[in-house]
Amino acid sequence: MGERAVIGKPPKFRGISKEVQELLEADMDEAPARRRAREAFKDVQLSIDFCLFKVPCDGLKMNESYEVNSRGVEIFSKSWFPGNCRPKAVVCYCHGYGDTCTFFAEGMQNCQEVSISRIWSFWDGLSRIWSIRRSAWGIVSVSLIVLNQNGGFDVLDAENPEFISLPRFLFGQSMGGAVALKVHLKQPNAWNGAILVAPMCKIADDVAPPWLLRQILIGVAKFLPRQKLVPQKDLAEMAFKELNKREMTAYNVIAYNDKPRLRTALELLRTTQEIERRLEEVSLPLLILHGEADIVTDPSVSKALYEKARSSDKKLNLYKDAYHSLLEGEPDETIAQVFDDCISWLDERCGKTNATNGI
Repeated sequence: MGERAVIGKPPKFRGISKEVQELLEADMDEAPARRRAREAFKDVQLSIDFCLFKVPCDGLKMNESYEVNSRGVEIFSKSWFPGNCRPKAVVCYCHGYGDTCTFFAEGMQNCQEVSISRIWSFWDGLSRIWSIRRSAWGIVSVSLIVLNQNGGFDVLDAENPEFISLPRFLFGQSMGGAVALKVHLKQPNAWNGAILVAPMCKIADDVAPPWLLRQILIGVAKFLPRQKLVPQKDLAEMAFKELNKREMTAYNVIAYNDKPRLRTALELLRTTQEIERRLEEVSLPLLILHGEADIVTDPSVSKALYEKARSSDKKLNLYKDAYHSLLEGEPDETIAQVFDDCISWLDERCGKTNATNGI
């Protein structure tokens, strides 16, 4: 195992070469350094003892690509395709703050039973959306990210015209849940449903700075938006229930583990406040999953979303004693249950939509 990552410092790993360790200790604020580190370390990542990495995925095709969008920002996309059958649906995945789609998300591919068929992970070039590294300004505007998300989904259609008739779903985890909701609010009729895992519709009081400090930081952000000054607690400790899985987070070597930049923190706060005000506008089929013991995002806001959303098809699953990272940090049986709940929900709605479309 590697040591736990300290905020702003790379962890040390036993059993790797000096050359690889030097790559991991490089300045990760620029994309080339992250790509070199990931390429050198990816086999080590996937060799760890994580339950989803052990599930067979025979016949699954994976693709990675880099493209430049209309704003001149480079986008990294990753997709998984069933190799021996036609997909039933397209699932567009939005990961959380500081996370990537190149580590724990790899295990999600192994849960692609025929019911899911295909997962598409799409990231804005502001460095894996939430890693906030490639852009020195961090998250300048979540609204811009949403625009870029939509553009990426258009590329999906252009490159894969056979997918146009398939049902499509948003899958948002934590802050990715906020992105998914904003995508839906911008395109209310474009999606057949959304799965929201511990969505960050509000930043929990235990995570947000005290009110007075928050006001000071908001003022300073106008002049020093790039500065990494926002105090942050150990999110892995707060989000991962199982200690051994918490220690595995050190292997996500290109994840962002520094203090949030001022402008980033301000944008996250504004976005969650906006979503909390617009819960009544959410109209697509919803599956909301939240741990009752989550202290990173507030389960009460998921309950409010369930109650206030005008969707006629909505479901809320609360998991007793579970923390924030339902897909990565819980006991194996809880992770399996969460994925089973997602697959069952998708299967049912794929069947209805495809029957309606005559597929």
